[in-house]
Amino acid sequence: MRDQSFAAAALEAELSRAAQLEPRDRALATELVYGTLRVLPFLEAELDARAKRSIASLPWDARAALWVAAEQIFFMRVPAFAAVDEAVTAVKRAAGPAVAGFANAVLRKLAAAPRPDRAKAVLASCPRDLFDALVRALGEDGARSFVSETEPPPIGLRVRDAGARDAVMKKLADAYPNASLRAGSVSPLAILARGIGKPQSLPGWAEGEISVQEEGSQAIALALEARAGETVLDACAGRGNKTGVLALAGGAIAPSGAERVIVDACDRDPRKLDRLREDLARLGVAPRATYAVDWSVGSGDVTGSYDGVLVDAPCSGTGTLRRRPELLLRPRAPLAERTALQRKIALAAAAHVAPGGRFVYAVCSVLREEAEDVVAALPLEPTSSRRLLPYIHGTDGYFLATFRKR
Repeated sequence: MRDQSFAAAALEAELSRAAQLEPRDRALATELVYGTLRVLPFLEAELDARAKRSIASLPWDARAALWVAAEQIFFMRVPAFAAVDEAVTAVKRAAGPAVAGFANAVLRKLAAAPRPDRAKAVLASCPRDLFDALVRALGEDGARSFVSETEPPPIGLRVRDAGARDAVMKKLADAYPNASLRAGSVSPLAILARGIGKPQSLPGWAEGEISVQEEGSQAIALALEARAGETVLDACAGRGNKTGVLALAGGAIAPSGAERVIVDACDRDPRKLDRLREDLARLGVAPRATYAVDWSVGSGDVTGSYDGVLVDAPCSGTGTLRRRPELLLRPRAPLAERTALQRKIALAAAAHVAPGGRFVYAVCSVLREEAEDVVAALPLEPTSSRRLLPYIHGTDGYFLATFRKR
């Protein structure tokens, strides 16, 4: 909250410095972080209602201790006295004995209050403007279902080829008999896993048999229907998860050992392209070329036409709220600005689709303004569109639309 960092990265950094923690304590720390962030506005309001002054005036470390204690008191099985004692000790260390006394009084009042309903707390913590935007896209019931989907998702794994998925699952089950493993339903390449530890330690990781990629993200790359021998463009490649699917000829689409797809990859940040090349090398594939491109101002060094172009456009990220709850707490750019930017990117990249070629536009958002309002402006023939939703498909939230150029 202080540094406006991503919760996953910040938590991973802290856990890496606490190697002595037992697995169950690491799991508890993770549950505390994500659970607290998901209902932070509600927790702070409840704390302020029982305090003589707003806790926003306290040092960050003291505020954090109060938030975590409130999460434990209201929504976890941690004994209230233990949550209060730990928080008061942390507040004393961060801000001194006077503030610790203040924290003790506030938390004891909180512990004496009735336990609130978690679902109502989650809804109360969603900013009104975001909830209204979700209603416009999903309807009232859909918006409530989307916001209420707070169960931490499994780790999404991707196999090289759909035909190998069963064998990889068996190998993982043998290595981790207590793990939960199931095949994805949206992507034929996906394995959804819990209890496997660090993916980089999995059997087959070093050989490129397994990668980490959320199932819905896999489905977006597969939607381009890349075929062996084609040349395709991953226009907003990031670190290259979708590039990897394309470079392996769409995973299940190309027969094993067939000629692979020729892939060019672009991103605005050259550092991500460096990481992309490193990650694809583990898979035994490589992009033909990489380009640092800001599609909002033009095509840069990208020339010519492609059989397929994929645009996974930068967006609000609202589809990832269940794994990135901190997004609820950050300032958001006006949706009209995002729509204009996404339209510029999509139009510039779509200009490189060859006649008869395919184009996919996608965002990890479910909002209408970043979805239908963008694709309506594209001068291509639409063939399909869909939303992936956590409460229906079990994936993060996405919108994707496919087109063909005449």
